[in-house]
Amino acid sequence: MANPELLRRSYTFFTGVLLLMEAFDKLGLWNITRIFVFAQKILMPLQKNDPEIFKKDLQFGGVPVRVYQPRSPSVGGRKGVMFFHGGGFMAGSIESHDHFCQYVTKKSGAVVVSVGYRLAPEHRCPAALDDCVMATVHFLKTAQEHGVDPSTVIICGDSAGGNLTAGVCQALVGRSDLPKPLAQVMIYPLVQMVDFNLPSYQQNKMVPLLLQKHALYCTMKYVGGDLSLSKELIKGSHVPPEMRQKLSRWLSSEEFKDKGYKPHIMAPFNKEVYEGVKITLDLPCSPLFSDDAVIRQLPQAYILTCEFDVLRDDGILYKKRLEDNGVPVTCNHVKDGFHGVVGLFDRPDVVSGKLAMDNIITYIKNL
Repeated sequence: MANPELLRRSYTFFTGVLLLMEAFDKLGLWNITRIFVFAQKILMPLQKNDPEIFKKDLQFGGVPVRVYQPRSPSVGGRKGVMFFHGGGFMAGSIESHDHFCQYVTKKSGAVVVSVGYRLAPEHRCPAALDDCVMATVHFLKTAQEHGVDPSTVIICGDSAGGNLTAGVCQALVGRSDLPKPLAQVMIYPLVQMVDFNLPSYQQNKMVPLLLQKHALYCTMKYVGGDLSLSKELIKGSHVPPEMRQKLSRWLSSEEFKDKGYKPHIMAPFNKEVYEGVKITLDLPCSPLFSDDAVIRQLPQAYILTCEFDVLRDDGILYKKRLEDNGVPVTCNHVKDGFHGVVGLFDRPDVVSGKLAMDNIITYIKNL
């Protein structure tokens, strides 16, 4: 695994932040989102504006966005990239991913639109997806006003943003009034909130920057579930029998035979628990489980996964679902990578982050 010292420091920091959040949450002393924002400001250095990039803050359909445009002249329309930031649906912002978006714009020549969707727990599921769909529809209808060919719009996001990327592309299926997105780019995406004992969850549950307990905490805050049900989600008692059968079939594929997976026997189905968190099984949370009829109409995809990441197998499972339905997929697996590594692309000590970022840029440019 790359950068072990960085991960050790991150583990200490994020564990402390989570404990602080849980304590304040129980006491009702401080807004949880403010704690996340405070933590981000500590971690995030001030970014300089790139003189080659023009930035403008706007609203698309009432949703705040920041549009990044290259200042260099272009012959014909540019590609467009709709970007949804990660952060477990509770953190992240246009500012936290500003440097990322500037870099994508500069290196790919595309116009990037970063979406400031509403965050949990104040705004629960499906508020984030609704905002991202609204902003994307607006951009597809007005792309030419921003110098973008509307037939070349790419939907992109990291982590929770990868979930929103999958969700937006599925929500647009069948929209005859809009151009179809050219591609979907998902960076270590979260695509299911059903099984928290996939091989990658078992192997990497204590690996920063995303621990199993952090993923569960954010999930429960996003869906508005009672935190006391977190243990039931780990047990899998919320999963109906038909969905268990799908998971069992998918996990028996070749991709999982070499991962040392010890099948987790889910607890007996508990309808009461299911009723409390059943939204986790639907599209806004688990696009992995959408019908084949929807999946086969999705645009070509790029999926980045990291070996030391609890979400690794989410990406692998979504790749399989897309390929099984005839959707072309380009996959980049970072063997020494961890969750969040792409966001550290500008750190000289995180070589795999820079390589992963440049791989994404190459994919966008070659579309």
